Amino acid sequence: MSQNPNLFLSVGKPVKDEYGRVVGKIASFAMTPNGKFDAVFVEFSGGQFTKQPMEQLKFNGSEVTFISTTKSHSSVLCDQIPLIWRKDQALKDLSEKKKISTEMYLEIHSSFDSVMNQLKKDAQVLSDEISDQIATCDDEIKAMSYALLNLEIEHEIGKIDDEAYRTAFAMLQDNLKRTSQEKIELETARNKLSNTLLGDVLGPVQKTKTSVDLSIEPKHELPEPPVVVYVKEIGKAGI
Repeated sequence: MSQNPNLFLSVGKPVKDEYGRVVGKIASFAMTPNGKFDAVFVEFSGGQFTKQPMEQLKFNGSEVTFISTTKSHSSVLCDQIPLIWRKDQALKDLSEKKKISTEMYLEIHSSFDSVMNQLKKDAQVLSDEISDQIATCDDEIKAMSYALLNLEIEHEIGKIDDEAYRTAFAMLQDNLKRTSQEKIELETARNKLSNTLLGDVLGPVQKTKTSVDLSIEPKHELPEPPVVVYVKEIGKAGI
């Protein structure tokens, strides 16, 4: 990346994730000897101070977005695993057609097999990480659901005035939608990983039939209590 003085406008500015939540702020930049931007120093909301590659962040003037590696890593693995599998199958076909020696086949097959095993391990680790992130989303959704319900109760009995109620309600609903969308995308990424690994095991014939059932994007509905309350209170709150 060539030097762009406008990037310095983001120093001290908040860093948001892909769903609009503030996750930290820009502290500084690392520069190469020839004056190019090399990395970004970010202080995350939890107090962690890290050096991030430039590709990890998207800059739009003073607005900075932190790009999650989860979906990008999942996409890479979903491309690489079928590719290595196809190459190994092509290698096997060449061997059966006597176009390459047995020694050469075994050597290259061993190399493909080693790469495939590592990709599978990486996919499983990433799948477990995604499951943890989904569980975190579930916890946040549940907490916000109770927060919405308690907000409605306190507003109903007159403990919270209309203006404060509308402000808090909008804030909670926005965050609930963001977290729900994040969960959907995480579940989709995990399902794609599962389908990719399953396809590698079953082969190309069964893969098409199986992936139809497993690759359907998971349906996710907002928790029942907030949705019911929301519909009930539309006319009253004027939201």
